[in-house]
Amino acid sequence: MVNSVKNVVAIVCGGGPAPGINSVISSVTLEAKKHGWDVLGIYDGFSRLAKGEKKFINLTYDDVSRIHLTGGCILQMSRFNPTKKEADLKKVVDTLTELGVTHLVTIGGDDTAFSSAKVAEYAKSCGRTINVVHVPKTIDNDLPLPPGLPTFGFETARAMGTMEIENLMEDARTTNNRWYFVIAMGRTAGHLALGMGRSAGAIITIIPEEFEKPKIRLQQVVDLLVSSMVKRYLTGRNYGVAVIAEGVLEKIATEDFALLGEICLDEHGHIRYSELDFGEMLKKTVSAAMQKIGMKVTVVDKEIGYELRCAPPISYDIDYTRSLGYEAVQFLLGGGTGAMIALQENEAVPLYFEDLKDPKTGKTRVRRVQINSINYKIARGFMLRLEKEDLEDPGIANAYKMNVNDFKKRYQYLFN
Repeated sequence: MVNSVKNVVAIVCGGGPAPGINSVISSVTLEAKKHGWDVLGIYDGFSRLAKGEKKFINLTYDDVSRIHLTGGCILQMSRFNPTKKEADLKKVVDTLTELGVTHLVTIGGDDTAFSSAKVAEYAKSCGRTINVVHVPKTIDNDLPLPPGLPTFGFETARAMGTMEIENLMEDARTTNNRWYFVIAMGRTAGHLALGMGRSAGAIITIIPEEFEKPKIRLQQVVDLLVSSMVKRYLTGRNYGVAVIAEGVLEKIATEDFALLGEICLDEHGHIRYSELDFGEMLKKTVSAAMQKIGMKVTVVDKEIGYELRCAPPISYDIDYTRSLGYEAVQFLLGGGTGAMIALQENEAVPLYFEDLKDPKTGKTRVRRVQINSINYKIARGFMLRLEKEDLEDPGIANAYKMNVNDFKKRYQYLFN
């Protein structure tokens, strides 16, 4: 008599929430159960597994039948990284093994994808087999999927963020002399900021990818914002919304934070960006610059990001995530392992972890906005920004209380 091993798939959710996670959990569960597999929903990402804690739920049809319509994550989430210590990685593999897990589905961003790959590698080095597949999730849209293919959750986040910005634009118009500076979530890439700004018709959207240099001065961001506000003022509209990706913050030269007295260092002497209020910083400096040229305006800063992450998914993300979960199970059923699942031209395409690595960091590559792409060029074309030809415009120079030569000399650097 041949001993057959019971197939048990565990679902682990890492990183921050994104609309559609529950839909992936649902479709993975339904498809795996259809083939007689047990499905374990692991609570709190890798954090409990790394402590040897077996906190999970045996997922059934009744548990998941309608959760695809809901936001959040029924398993809760954690940013815990098990790859930082070998002891943690070992404990994760040991705990999964004790639970009888033969397959692992991870749902998350680049860090979770990296952790998933390392769990598979470590299990193999110990003579065990845990086949893994990763379902890419992030509202930042920065995972290296094929061109034009969003990560799940992005479209829902963009739709909701667009509504918020539209409301702010109407508030700015109604109250007049008011500008909103929206700081949009996205530490490494400007996809969400650009997507929301473009859809809502923001006056200007600034993303980190538009700056070629690794570091810029804060004054450059201020000059971009003020020039858009001045050009808008000259059209008879002293109000508007500007969207700035939070990743721009990490482009700012360290000395500018020190000058503003806003710097906070960690134990290694590195800037703690999480402690910096970027919107407040921009509000203060831009307000001072506008006052200097005699234009009265109220600036309000607003962060948009966290309120988007647990929203119920729109129909696009529901359908997308159900397909991803289904195909993740199909990949495992076929004996696959070590890949991230993507959908391309109506087909599932496994993107293997080894092919997704950044050769410099060894981690998953980050997909950034391509400044030369048609999508960015169109978005840029709808913005009201200082253009090179504006340097010769006496009307704009006069608004700055400068002559054309001095104005051109002062702002030429923006186009170098």
